[in-house]
Formats: sequence, structure tokens, C-alpha cells
Amino acid sequence: MIRNYLKIAVRNLWKNKVFSGVNLLGLVAGLTACLLILQYVSFELSFDRFQRDADRIYRVTNDRFQQGKLIQHGTITYPTVGKTMANDYQEIDAYTTLANGGSIKIRHEKQVFQEDQLFYVDEHFLAFFTFPLLAGNPRTALNAPRSLVLTESNAQRIFGVKPTDYATLIGRSLLIDLDNEPYQITGILEDVPATSHLQFGALVSYETLVGTWGEWVKNSWESSDMWHYLKLKPGVDALALERKFPAFSERYFQGDKVSGSVEKFYLQPLTEAHLYSDYEYEIGVVNNGKAVWTMLIIAAFILLIAWINYINLATARSLERAKEVGVRKVAGATMQQLMSQFLSESVLLNLLALGIALGLAVTLEPVLVALIEKPLSLALLTGAGYGGSLMALVLAGVFVLGVVFSGFYPAFALSSFQPISVLKGTFKRSEKGIWVRKSLVVFQYTASVVLIVGTFIVFRQLEYMRSEKLGFNLDQTLVVSGPALTEWDSTSIDRISTFKGELTQYPAIKAASASINLLGNRLPRTFNVKRVGANDEKGLTLSRMVIDLDFFDTYQIDLLAGRNFLSTDSDPDGRKIKNIIINASAAALLGFEEPGAAVGQKISFMGREWDVVGVVRDFHQQSLRHPIEPILFAPFYSNGGYYSLKIATTDLNRTLELVKQKYQQFFPGNNFSYFFMDEQFNRQYKDDQLFGKITTAFSLLAVLIASLGLFGLSSYTITQRTKEIGVRKVLGASVGSIVALLSRDFLKLVLVAILLATPLAWYATKRWLDEFAYKIDLSWWIFALAGTLAIAIALLTVSFQSIRAALMNPVKSLRSE
Repeated sequence: MIRNYLKIAVRNLWKNKVFSGVNLLGLVAGLTACLLILQYVSFELSFDRFQRDADRIYRVTNDRFQQGKLIQHGTITYPTVGKTMANDYQEIDAYTTLANGGSIKIRHEKQVFQEDQLFYVDEHFLAFFTFPLLAGNPRTALNAPRSLVLTESNAQRIFGVKPTDYATLIGRSLLIDLDNEPYQITGILEDVPATSHLQFGALVSYETLVGTWGEWVKNSWESSDMWHYLKLKPGVDALALERKFPAFSERYFQGDKVSGSVEKFYLQPLTEAHLYSDYEYEIGVVNNGKAVWTMLIIAAFILLIAWINYINLATARSLERAKEVGVRKVAGATMQQLMSQFLSESVLLNLLALGIALGLAVTLEPVLVALIEKPLSLALLTGAGYGGSLMALVLAGVFVLGVVFSGFYPAFALSSFQPISVLKGTFKRSEKGIWVRKSLVVFQYTASVVLIVGTFIVFRQLEYMRSEKLGFNLDQTLVVSGPALTEWDSTSIDRISTFKGELTQYPAIKAASASINLLGNRLPRTFNVKRVGANDEKGLTLSRMVIDLDFFDTYQIDLLAGRNFLSTDSDPDGRKIKNIIINASAAALLGFEEPGAAVGQKISFMGREWDVVGVVRDFHQQSLRHPIEPILFAPFYSNGGYYSLKIATTDLNRTLELVKQKYQQFFPGNNFSYFFMDEQFNRQYKDDQLFGKITTAFSLLAVLIASLGLFGLSSYTITQRTKEIGVRKVLGASVGSIVALLSRDFLKLVLVAILLATPLAWYATKRWLDEFAYKIDLSWWIFALAGTLAIAIALLTVSFQSIRAALMNPVKSLRSE
């Protein structure tokens, strides 16, 4: 029986090649898009779930308030918090503390290796997290000062060893940066999984910090520079524990008496750290959770639209198959047998589409991987990604439900025809069936219009961020990393000044400056800043940027009042520096009525007074997601940091070679590395740009699939009205009037879809735009343009069939009468 069903299904699909092809194309496109999107979603949702006891691990987050205003919403907090919480609350099973070591230079013999991320971690780290050691003892590897654990990639890169030789590295020594006291290798770590929000290449024992940073790294309640993770005991309610933290704050901080701020603590689940982090000083790899879920919604829309196409086209062919049903019923076929027959066609077509989609997904996978730079594969959907093997079962269940959903209604509608009315020729299409098909078309185009509006808004916002004036000029700016392996001494400032001066002697280099901080990066904070002589004794929080006297000129940042830095404002001994510059936002925050009023005034921070010598215009230090920061600028120097060079774009290779030669002449032994400022700054928009590209591609695909369905449906509907068109032409109807007649009903459906889609699109895009401090307006014309585009697509889809029918010779259409 099943064999017979399949044989007839194949014959019917082959007989109706156009409709089968349209259905197959739509299903293949929908399933392929879903398989690609689901790989991405599964990868993003799987972050940190490989960790043992991941559901019990939380990180401590910290909000700081001054004068009732939130001044820090961050993942960093005080060194003592994790240990003290573990001692105070029996609900906590374990804790670990880490500090950010940032980028380092590893020195081995005469070679220097760059490592982009080092963490200082306590002795609990390797037992707390699931980062297995391939060599060394995890219980003792990070106990002693200057203990160093390398990932296996770094072990191979530095020593050239094979995995079987990792144990021979234990006890060997390496040098880090300018530190001439060796670090002893105590462990080789398995490379960190790509789905860990903590990404690093080396670990150094936390005890090392005591000797380099001081005792405060263990006992300070005032310096906020550490990250803490807690593991709760099984069955503990994290929210109930979190409700005890206000008492913790009052006990140790006594309001704002200890740290100068009111401290509030919260627990963030480890599994949410990657996708739901809107925190400052983020130490991990993060993404936008809303964007990931949006992609999943788009995938669902695409697949629904494809399955709706099948329903529409299958039920639209009801008249054509009515006689088949009538004959089968007269021959004794039951309704159950007929439904099985029609469901078998749905299953066959969907399985064929799934097979083709799997092949296309594998073929297109490298393109997607190159686009988003993430290790995607179909294995993420069969056990390696989010949910493990359960994900494969869920997807299989969704596919089965989709096949049943798309096949059941056509099967039920076709198998319920009355054989007497069919065979007498009195059968007519059900008004209820027509209403269902119209509703499904409206749903398809509602989803399409929402996606079109979303695409417009995303690209307009991205274009706005790219084109909006930042308040400084980053074009044609070459940035060279500072000489981290050069010792600082009393001659360092003169060496840096001479280096810049010789560079600017070249006509291709127009300006040069040095800074410790980089535009586009998160700036450090300065707390408890006060205006000397003001009545208000409450301290303020400002961002801090360390620059030289040429920085504002190099980046063309305007001076509003006072003067720029002079060479005499800097000193190798930082304790002798007393002059600072602030921006307009900082001047306003400090209570000065206009920028000029701040010049010559004194402010205090870091335990001493400083003279304000100038005020510069506000500029966007970070992307337009963030508001403009109040910043104070100090004229310190460092061998680290960056050199910014304003260069001519002609003969770039020669300019780079000249800079490299000078750099090696002044800072021998340091690696020469560089990048361009515009590329670096625009990396802040990388995730948004990627989101825009992906949503655009798949939104266009959704519109294409919906149009395929409308094309097939209009084609069949117009075919059913062929004789009517012939009669109208004989009676004198023009081609234009016939096209308008045939298109009118479909355009009504699209107009209804536009009306439904507009408020949905407005709500969704407004929620997305709310994430940006500076954003475009939701203008009415965007929605009007999206609606017009949807109408145009529908007209093009329907008009082809309508015009062909209207131009047909009426003799042919009426010949059978």
C-alpha cells in the first residue's frame, strides 16, 4: 500500500512539474536557510555549557552609584568580594578570582612571541572551571608566584614540541615583557574551546600580582580591578542569595564611606555571560543576544513561508484533482486512504527538499564561516552544539510537524470532496478554503514587509554611524604599537619626542603623537574627582585618557578654551605632573557654566590637586552605541601605548618602510606592528554590520520564497479564469483592464499585509534602535517605501501571468466550449 502511495505521489509530482518545481524550490531555499542559521544560533547558545556544573556557576557584577546616579555597570569589582562572599554565605560552594593581564610579549631565548590575552588567576581556577591540563598538576600549578600555564598552541608555537612532549616543558622558564625574573612553566593547558567566553593563551598565578601590584590585590575594598566567579551548592536559589547582597554592601561599604560609592552586587549566570552582557569592562567574548534570537525568528519565518507555499499551491489545485478524488471514492477509497495518499506527496516532496538542502548547506557552509568568522558545521545540529543530541531530536520533531502541518490541511481538504457533486460537474471551490489561502498569503507578506523594514532600518542606522561626525579625524591615521620591551628611564620622553620629530621630517608624515589610550577602546575611570573650592563634597567619576602634547592636533580635536599641552607639562616622574585638560562634558559635570570658566581652576583626584589649562570640544570616544563621556586628559608618557601618525596615502609601502626603519632605530628589539585607525575604530560596528548582512540576505530570501508562492498561486488562479478572460476579450475588454482585474485581488491581500506589518515593524525596530545612544528617527517614509516595494514585488510576480493571459488569443481559450 505504501509503495502504491509513493508511486502515485511520484507520478503526480512529475505530471505537474511547474507546481512541483515551485514548491521544491521554496522548500529547498527555506530548509537551506534554516540549516545555516541554526548552526549559527546553536553555536552562540552553546557558550560555556561545556563547563562542568555550568548551571551552578555565576559571575559577580557590580553597579556603583554616586549621588544617586549610576556611574559604573560593570563586571569588575574589588579584590576581596569573591572570597568574602564565599566566607559569609554557606550557599556558595566555591569561588575563583582573576585579573586581566592583557596583551604580553613572551621571550624565549632570542625570540619574542606575542600573546593577546593573559589572565592572572588564583589557585582555585583550574578546579573551578573545566579547562583540562595536558601536563602538570592542576591542584598546584597556580599556587606559587611566577607560575605560568600555557595553552598547547602556545607550547607548540614557542617550543616546537609535539603533544607527547608536553611533560618535558614542566619546570622550564620564560620571560614576560620587561620582567627579567623568569616565570616557571607549571602546566600545559588544552586549547580553550571556541565556545568559552573566557579566551586566553596563558595563565599566571594570582600570587604573582602581590609582588608586582602590591598587597592591595588581596585586601582592597577601594580599587575595583578584579573579576569573581561563584559556584553555588546544588539546589541553591541564586535570586534568594542575591537578595542578601544589600546587607553585604552595607556591612562592608557602609553606604559610600569605604569606596566613595554605593555598591550593589548581582549574580549573572555563566551561560548568559556571552549573549546578555551590557556591562562595562567586559573581560569575555560577547555577542548581542537579541540579534541571535532575531536570526532564529527569521529562520522560523522563512520555513513557515515555504510550508505555506505548499499549502496554498496544493489547495489551489483542488478543482484539478477533484475528479481524481471523486473517481477514487466511487471505486471504494476511504477518506483515510485518500489522506494517506496526499500526505505521502507532502512527505516525499519535503524529504527530497531536505536532502537537497543538506547538500547545499554543506556547500555554502565555508562561505558563511568566512563571513562570520566562527567555526560552524552541521555537527552543531547533531550533538556538538546547544542542547547536544536533544537538539537533533527537536529539529527532527519540528521537521515532522512541519511536514504534517503543511500536508494535513491540503490532504483533508482534497479528501473531503463529495464524489456525486464532483462527477456531476457541480463541484465548486470552498469559500472557506479560499479564505484560508488568502490568510496564509497575508501572513507571508506581513512577515516579508516586517523583514524589509528591518533591513532598511539596520542599514540606515549603520550608515548613520559610519557617516556621523565623530568630533575628530581618524582618516589616513597609521597607528604603531609602542615599544613594550624598551626600559623606561629619564631619557624616554626625549627619545619619544625625537622619534616623532624625525618622522615628521618626511613629507608623507604630516603629524605624530603618542598616547597610552586608543580611540575606540574603553577608557579607564578616575573616581572621586572634585572641584576645589566647591561646596559639594561629593566626588564625581570621569574617564581618563593619557596623551602627549601633539594628540589633539594629530586627530584635529578642537580646543574650546585655554591652551594645549606644552612640553614642560610632562615629566619622567609622573608625580611632578600637575596640568590637565578636560572636555566640554567634564566641564559641565564639574559645574562650570561654560568651557572658559574651567580654565585656571583646580580639581582634585588621586589624592592631589591639578590645574585645568584647557577645555576641548566633545568627541565620540567610542561608537555611537555609547553616550559621549566626560574625560580628563593627562600628559603622561609610556613606552607602551601607541603612536598615531597622520600620513599621505600615496606610496604607502615606502612610508611604512620609513616608519619601520625609524622605529627599529629608536626602539631596537621590539616588534614593529601597526594598523589603521579607521579600521580599528570601525571594528566596534563589526557585529552590527554582520547582523545587517545576514538579515538582509535571509530577508531577501524570505521575500523570494513568498513571491514564489504568490507566483504559483496566481498562475493557477489565472489558469482557472482562462475562459472568463476569453469572453471578456470578445466583449471588448482591453489588455490593461484584464491585467488590473486579475491583479486586484492579490494586491488587496498585500495591502492588508502592509497594514498588519507596519505596527509590528515599528515596535521591533524601535526596540533594536533603543540600544544606541545616537540613532536615526523612525521616519514614516521608510514604512511607505517598504510597503511600496512589497506592492511592486507582488505586481511583478502577478503581472507576468496576468499579461500573458490577457494577450492570449480568445479563440484558443474558448475552443473547448
